[in-house]
Amino acid sequence: MSATIPGPDGKPRCQWCGAAPEFLAYHDTEWGLPVADDRKLFEKLSLESFQSGLSWRTILAKRQNFRAAFHDFDFDRIARFTERDVGRLLKDDGIVRHRGKIEAAINNARRSQELVKQEGSLAAFIWRYEPDPKQLAEPQTVSTSTAATALSKDLKKLGWKFVGPTTVYAFMQAMGLINDHVADCVTRTKVERARRNFKRPRR
Repeated sequence: MSATIPGPDGKPRCQWCGAAPEFLAYHDTEWGLPVADDRKLFEKLSLESFQSGLSWRTILAKRQNFRAAFHDFDFDRIARFTERDVGRLLKDDGIVRHRGKIEAAINNARRSQELVKQEGSLAAFIWRYEPDPKQLAEPQTVSTSTAATALSKDLKKLGWKFVGPTTVYAFMQAMGLINDHVADCVTRTKVERARRNFKRPRR
């Protein structure tokens, strides 16, 4: 079976982006492009946590609702959420109403604040776990990695929740810490170029 499908322009793309209409734009304009913005990193890690046990299509369809409910994933604001906010979110049918995941997002917002104080930024901490591309498995053949396991383990030590190795690996794929587009995918070259020109955050 081919690892690619032709896109609307006839050029090959990762097969998974044909599974739902909303996947194509996400694949072409977001997935794998490197991100250094703390808010965007926190948003994606939070959404990956909410996805646990669900499909990414479910989360992507609700992403704008999540952004509205969680103040665009401003972790300084989320860190101030109270039990009243948890109750509000549990009544919001535009998001995934799972108490454990909602409470984890609030907890992780507070842990993000701590990391920023310690490291200068969330990005500086996360990008330290970027793996050597030469040591990666073939694109889209694994669901976790040594680097993802290490980041997951260290986040958990710092008190983060719902950040297992599979969740963290999906996060790393999406945020550009690895380029997991298949070899023939037209977007792989675009992502590789972006990663080459990307300035890794140090603080």
